[in-house]
Amino acid sequence: MYNYIKGIIKEITSNYIVLDNNGIGYQIYTGNPYSFQEGEEYIVYVYQKIAEDDNSLYGFKTTEEKDLFLNLISVKGLGCKMALPMIALGSVSGIVDAIERENILYLKKFPKIGDKVAKQIILDLKGKLDLTTNDQKEDVTNELIEVLSSLGYKNVDIKRVVSQVDPSLSLEEQVKSALKLMLK
Repeated sequence: MYNYIKGIIKEITSNYIVLDNNGIGYQIYTGNPYSFQEGEEYIVYVYQKIAEDDNSLYGFKTTEEKDLFLNLISVKGLGCKMALPMIALGSVSGIVDAIERENILYLKKFPKIGDKVAKQIILDLKGKLDLTTNDQKEDVTNELIEVLSSLGYKNVDIKRVVSQVDPSLSLEEQVKSALKLMLK
């Protein structure tokens, strides 16, 4: 099982990206492939679906997106091809908030999600999705932004590299990683 793959985007299509890692091109289905830039290096958090007639990789820019995706596909009647557009069209906090508040109308705005599936999502996931880790990671990201700002980097450059830095690293390691990306 893969957790993430770090590599350079070689191809972008309407459904997937091709991520080159040491000469191997991984075809990774993502909710919004055009949020990536060809030729740029990314860490893509992946879920590998293995079935009798399918061996696919699904990719996400953040661990929060991946965690929400994994929770969504655990819901009866909701597969990868229904959960991926939810991640692409909605925010993690918006989807979690809709589940916690039992906002069926919000959930029904996503493709192929009707009353029955929306109610099942709420039944299966309400009270099980924890946002505290998101807040903690936002604090670390804000600290990284402050450090880079204090070093004199422009906000445009900071935003470009912060999204590519692994949020699970310590602040010191994140700064080192961001500085390497700034030099590219």
